[in-house]
Amino acid sequence: MVSFLENFIFYYPLAMSIAWIVGALYFYYRREAGTSRRLPVLKEYPFVSILIPAHNEEDSIENTVLAALASTYPEFEIIVVDDGSKDSTPQILARLAHTQPRVRALIMKQNMGKPSALRYGLLACRGEIVVTIDADAYLDPNALRWMVSHFLTGPRVGAVTGNPRVRNRTTLLAKIQVGEYSSIIGMIKRTQRILGKVLTVSGVIVAFRKRALLDVGMWDHDMITDDINVTWKLEKQFWDIRYEPNALCWILVPETLRGLWKQRVRWAQGGGEVIRRHLDVWLDWRQRRLWPIYIEYVVSVLWSYTYVIFGFLWLLSFMLPLDFPVVRILPDWKGTVLVTMSLIQSLVALYIDSRYEKNIMWYHFWVIWYPFFYWLIAALATVWATPKALLRKMGKPAIWTSPDRGLQGKL
Repeated sequence: MVSFLENFIFYYPLAMSIAWIVGALYFYYRREAGTSRRLPVLKEYPFVSILIPAHNEEDSIENTVLAALASTYPEFEIIVVDDGSKDSTPQILARLAHTQPRVRALIMKQNMGKPSALRYGLLACRGEIVVTIDADAYLDPNALRWMVSHFLTGPRVGAVTGNPRVRNRTTLLAKIQVGEYSSIIGMIKRTQRILGKVLTVSGVIVAFRKRALLDVGMWDHDMITDDINVTWKLEKQFWDIRYEPNALCWILVPETLRGLWKQRVRWAQGGGEVIRRHLDVWLDWRQRRLWPIYIEYVVSVLWSYTYVIFGFLWLLSFMLPLDFPVVRILPDWKGTVLVTMSLIQSLVALYIDSRYEKNIMWYHFWVIWYPFFYWLIAALATVWATPKALLRKMGKPAIWTSPDRGLQGKL
């Protein structure tokens, strides 16, 4: 049993790393390498609504709106939904709406949560294509053109998720996350797109077909992570979800341990809530392509619990004599192989993303800290958040607070 648990702890992430590397490289050489980054020429330019939910975002919201206004796409509007902010966000939005004809502001008196803000904002959108971005995100001027091009290929394209890039890189935590967004998030989306099931759009930048959102009942107001849940709802109704790496969006990431911990707990809780809510996929044979994703998530939760529990016992064995065999968290060659594979994965991911950021390869030096630090953070967050996800009483609005925007978010 001890040998089995040791193998599970180390070979599960090894297998997933290999799968992501193979899938990402296949996507890259099939759909990215050898193609021009020249803007697609569209036969038509359907009207686009950019929807931005905000809560206490006085430090960032104006720059976010101005960046969106710089889009090269000819036909768009910007709708900002202020969700009961207590700072000067409503006043800033009122001024922007008065001076910028493309901008409209919806001011909600009470904080009802991000999903509710998105629902209200969607009803005010005039465009059939709705692009949602976070209140700290700088939309690349050409992002709309890249995403809209997918919707023109067929009526069943329900969503196109973009490529978030880290813009605050002043601390070790932020620099590590530059590699993480490439080697984990970007690789997973490329691999899932090849398999035909993108299971999480990036809420920080994603375009939806409005009709698809209405078809699935929009965002559920009681889910802690709106992006994961709405993705599953779209997939269950067989809407096509795509990944467009050319649709860039520059974001702020947490630069404090406290902020990072809160973010990862929220992500883990949101994943658990989605698995709980969509348990019915096992009752419908048509949803069988979602079954492997469901199983992989459950296995990842089991891995986190195994890693944390036996890691604690392993550390305890150095201080107290234990009467039972202890799983070694740092076993000889297995740990070396796993760390080496993680570095190879990061190197491949940064090479792929160097197409979009010329100097990103320099961040491979900082990625060496990822296996030792982020695996532990992710595992601890999953162990902490899973009971909350399974036991939380659903039905009430998922109220939000402004996340850690990093040091640059305070400038």
